[in-house]
Amino acid sequence: MAWAWVYLAVSLVGVLLVVNAFRPARHQLLVVPSFFAGWYTAEMPVWHIAWQAAATVVFGLEGALGSWPGWVALGVNAASWSGLVVHARISAGARSVFLRAEMETPLPASDIADLPVHGGDTMWRFPRLLYPLPRPARSVQALRNIDYVGDGVRAHRLDIIRRRGEPPKGAPVLVYIHGGAWVIGNKREQGLPLLHELARRGWVTVTINYRLSPRATWPDHIVDCKRALGWVREHISEYGGAPDFIAVSGGSAGGHLSALLALTPGDPEFQPGFEALDTSVDACVPFYGVYDMTAGRGTSGYDAGLLALLERRVFKRKIADDPAVFEAASPLYRVNADAPPFFVVHGTNDTLVPVADARAFVSALRAVSKSVVLYAELPYTQHAFDVLPSVRSAHAVAAVVRFLEGARRRGSANVRAHQTEAPRAS
Repeated sequence: MAWAWVYLAVSLVGVLLVVNAFRPARHQLLVVPSFFAGWYTAEMPVWHIAWQAAATVVFGLEGALGSWPGWVALGVNAASWSGLVVHARISAGARSVFLRAEMETPLPASDIADLPVHGGDTMWRFPRLLYPLPRPARSVQALRNIDYVGDGVRAHRLDIIRRRGEPPKGAPVLVYIHGGAWVIGNKREQGLPLLHELARRGWVTVTINYRLSPRATWPDHIVDCKRALGWVREHISEYGGAPDFIAVSGGSAGGHLSALLALTPGDPEFQPGFEALDTSVDACVPFYGVYDMTAGRGTSGYDAGLLALLERRVFKRKIADDPAVFEAASPLYRVNADAPPFFVVHGTNDTLVPVADARAFVSALRAVSKSVVLYAELPYTQHAFDVLPSVRSAHAVAAVVRFLEGARRRGSANVRAHQTEAPRAS
């Protein structure tokens, strides 16, 4: 009888994880644990079915099904498995979400022969997806801890990921900025499915560290990102990349920094001492980013929590005393007609950065930008979903590859048109 009750308790934990993945808690005290509980459940539903099935076998062998609590637990597990199957189907449906986004705001078709149509066309396919953490392909190598400032500071290091063997030549470049609420995180932890896939396809990808709060004070974070971008523009040809197409991406705080980077080329406030350096980018892909650093002036529970973090640890000043600094740090307030192509990705179940922030940013950007602005809103998807090599993440990687190749084609077409028109202008 005791085993039956333990089995029931374990089964209830499993079903609560599934319920939370569908309806995460929004209370300020629960958003972080709700995120962690729902994140892995929604992205790795097959793993959850596996451990629950294994638990059922173990408890069954111990006699848990010999009394009514055990049979109740089995019924609870059956409901849990049904929910996990639904999550798996939703994850697979991400491909349709991305395709609809691309159809709404199309880019020129790329002539790349093996452009991925869906996640299965990337390296993130069975059996690689059975492993719960991203593993690079053997064809990819990483060059670690390159100092992009030259001051020996550990926060001023970057990694270059590229094809192994014969190095690429004149390859397009993606710079990735990690997240972590501007206070934690590392270049080796996030964005790896996308970085590895692009490197496998011949791109040169760069993932950077930057100074973190509370030791760093805004705008140290974006200054470092711009310094890293400047280093890439000056030195990436030594590693097989070409500075004529540089895209930027990042997740969460990295989504904020990548969007701000893309919207503020040459801004002297963020480029002290290197104002003349070209810090423009050719495309931007922010994942679940924070786009309003004023946090709505703290008008909701979530906004109040975010604003408290920003005031105490990041800006180290009150928004009431200097609102212009918070606004200048907000991509929402920096949208402009000359923005590069954007592909914004966000999940509806994001408990750390509400999806409403992405909707507001995309609406504002589309109202003024002369470039395309794609937006994919993924149903029942948590924060940081792309960190894991899941089915949904694989579809996201495929979609971003298509977007970046389309942006490259658009950029090449613009250059050709400019070169054609130039003689007539003279």
